[in-house]
Amino acid sequence: MAFNSLVFLIFFAIVLGLHSLPLQWQAKKTNLLLASYVFYAAWNPPFIVLLWISTLTDWFAARRIAVTSGATKRLYLILSVVVNLGLLGYFKYGGFLEENLAVVLETMGVSYAPPGASIILPLGISFYTFQSMSYSLDVYRDKIKPHHSFLDFALYVTFFPQLVAGPILRAGFFLQQLAEENKQRVSQFGWGLAIITVGMFEKVVLADGALAPVVERVYGEATAANGVDAWIGTMAFAGQIFFDFNGYSMIAVGLGKCLGFELPWNFLSPYGAVGFSDFWRRWHITLSTWLRDYLYISLSGNRAGTVRTIVNLMLTMLLGGLWHGASWLFVLWGGVHGLFLVIERVAKQVFANAAFVRSAVTQFGLAIITWLAVCLTWVLFRADDPASAAHLLTSMLTLGSGDQLLRNAEVFTVVGVIASLLATHWFMRNRSFESVFKGFSWPVAGLILGAMLIAIVLSPGEERDFIYFEF
Repeated sequence: MAFNSLVFLIFFAIVLGLHSLPLQWQAKKTNLLLASYVFYAAWNPPFIVLLWISTLTDWFAARRIAVTSGATKRLYLILSVVVNLGLLGYFKYGGFLEENLAVVLETMGVSYAPPGASIILPLGISFYTFQSMSYSLDVYRDKIKPHHSFLDFALYVTFFPQLVAGPILRAGFFLQQLAEENKQRVSQFGWGLAIITVGMFEKVVLADGALAPVVERVYGEATAANGVDAWIGTMAFAGQIFFDFNGYSMIAVGLGKCLGFELPWNFLSPYGAVGFSDFWRRWHITLSTWLRDYLYISLSGNRAGTVRTIVNLMLTMLLGGLWHGASWLFVLWGGVHGLFLVIERVAKQVFANAAFVRSAVTQFGLAIITWLAVCLTWVLFRADDPASAAHLLTSMLTLGSGDQLLRNAEVFTVVGVIASLLATHWFMRNRSFESVFKGFSWPVAGLILGAMLIAIVLSPGEERDFIYFEF
């Protein structure tokens, strides 16, 4: 039941209708919880059991953490971590570990053939396990108290707008919104619809219609791509993954507003970033802050000297890469970003007092360098295999020659879309979407949204799942 489907439109209309009835707040929350389970079960009903396991485990563990101490308190935290990471590890990395075990054993002269049956990846497991587990971690760290309502906690774990691809919520942020009904819901409804429209436009028209066909052609024939193909295909993917994932996140935020809830923005003009630490403050914000708060800081962050800080950065980014998928290319992608962060950290220390670094020209130049480097790393993220990634990177760095796969019209389309995207992100880097959009007069805003709706309806692009459904 993807957001960009007619089935979801009907489902949300029913949910919104029930939510608008003059019912008690407890009944409305119950309806939302049941609707969230229906939404998730529509993908694969048996996997709803995994949601229940995470929910019950962290509800029980957090309550015990709050009333115990010492080794017993740590034991209940370990229970939460083991159950959540155990589910994630088995379903997401079980096959990957078996394949690599077979390779290691083969080098030792031992023949081992992994079982033929593949493990199905439950939708959204990377998101809801992290979200549920953060509740136990926050209670353990005395950041929050155990919540009094199991209904509220279950809805926090399962809230359907963000269940399968984020944003990853924090319990302290969302549970307080469940205390009482938001009486301003009606005033937020129109704004929510506007955000949904923009997000749908990004997904359907830009990601799926304009960019996805180019990405699929180049990466589907990666070993035949010349330098122009490799750069255009990779820039197209940089745009596609942003419009796809930011589109999903905006739709989630808009759906939340329509129902009277605030969800965090997951992207803040990441392609306007100056440097890689700035990029990760703007890209997939709820994941990067989760990794910072629960992994990097737990490893001692930057408090234990330069060498330990570098190690902590690299471990965090390597594990962040692995979170995205069971592939060494994802690990390498995270490792390269970690290396970029280390280089940036050293450069900042060397040039800490250099005035030219703060000039507008230098900042713009650093933004371009950041963008180009991020594009190179996207090859590792998108390529089907190491050989394809190596060929594309070689073609990009050497401007390899050969017959061009892409038509000139496709090249011009990608260049136009990406140039507009970069200009927009540079303009928006210190502005919020809400402040800019609400700065338009109602007639202008209406024309923009109307044009987007027409483009969505007329878009000839093939309907595709959201990219982050794979993670």
